[in-house]
Amino acid sequence: MPSPFESPCAEIDAQLSNRVLEITINRPERKNALTKAMYSAMAQLLRDAAANSEVRVVILTGAGGAFTSGNDLTDFLDGSASSEDSPVFQFMTALYEFPKPVVAAVSGVAVGIGTTLLLHCDLAIAEDHAMFQMPFVNLGLCPEYASSLLLPRIMGHTKASELLLLGNKFDAQTAANVNICNEVVFSGEALGRAREYAQELAKRAPEAVRLSKKLLRQGTYENGMAVIREEALHFQQRLQSEEFREAATAFMEKRPADFSRFE
Repeated sequence: MPSPFESPCAEIDAQLSNRVLEITINRPERKNALTKAMYSAMAQLLRDAAANSEVRVVILTGAGGAFTSGNDLTDFLDGSASSEDSPVFQFMTALYEFPKPVVAAVSGVAVGIGTTLLLHCDLAIAEDHAMFQMPFVNLGLCPEYASSLLLPRIMGHTKASELLLLGNKFDAQTAANVNICNEVVFSGEALGRAREYAQELAKRAPEAVRLSKKLLRQGTYENGMAVIREEALHFQQRLQSEEFREAATAFMEKRPADFSRFE
């Protein structure tokens, strides 16, 4: 009999054990870059997990020494990847609304949504070699997934401006210092530590855990969804921009983007 959490996408794995659903991004040859099909699969798994009493905790992780390098740019070139009916937005909504604890185990790169999705996890464990980046401006885009709201709240306006406007890489210790992740562990230990946290959470009173998560978010929940929608609208417009076209073309041609002709 098929598992109720059999993934509809070969590049997303799902395994339920001891009330913990482990979702693994498994496209290591592309550093787990996310396609529309992968987003759809993760959204469906989260919706199913939310409705299934056998699941008390979800772990998000990546295979092959990477968390995720973010969106597969070839999926973005058609300009539709961020509309509200898109797989990306459906995943964002499913994770944002997920009522149970989510623990992230981060190894290697966590780029773009690989970083911003951590803002919607309840615990995040990063390995000491992990590298984070939110390069939206570098790609001619804008912040997404309520990062323009949540980052200034958790780290202050100045640091949030540095990370979002410059879009430079930062290491795991910096991520911990600015409250993007909870803990930094040695290489190869993030998933094991995430599983320890997940098992602790799975043993707690489930209704109390869900209520506590809801109360922890009550100050930002409604506003956060509004910001996600506003960012998505701007993001969608940016995908049609010449700046994004230049950035995407430069990426494909493995050269620096040249924004000197733009006003």
